[in-house]
Amino acid sequence: MIIDTTYLLPLARIEVPVDIFSAILDNKLTIEIRSLAINLISIFELQAKATKLGIPPVHVLKAVQFIMKYLRIHNFWDKDIVETSFELGKLIPDYIDCIILATAIEKDNTLLTEDTRILKVKQHIEEQYGIEIITYNELLRKHS
Repeated sequence: MIIDTTYLLPLARIEVPVDIFSAILDNKLTIEIRSLAINLISIFELQAKATKLGIPPVHVLKAVQFIMKYLRIHNFWDKDIVETSFELGKLIPDYIDCIILATAIEKDNTLLTEDTRILKVKQHIEEQYGIEIITYNELLRKHS
């Protein structure tokens, strides 16, 4: 499962209501942390968000170390991801979102996201690319 950057934020001590790692540790979700994957661009996005919020670099570095150790990571320059992300640019104006979504399409077939722009075109993308797009709450319901 490819996870959107939002789910990485708690690792850097940025509070969000969708903390997948706490849910896994608290046995609210029965999935393995190592089954989660990201696109490398999400680390950049995490650092940018943390900088904007004034999060100390030590917390960001610990988050990145965790990510590099436990999650599968896909490169944003992968040929298939680049080609698909360009196609998605016709539907979604944020190119980083296009890369993350393209990663799910090309590498995993499932995207976990809270992104409203992606969720607005969810049905179209699921039908066109044969993937599943789910939110944190939908994932919790599936695993409860």
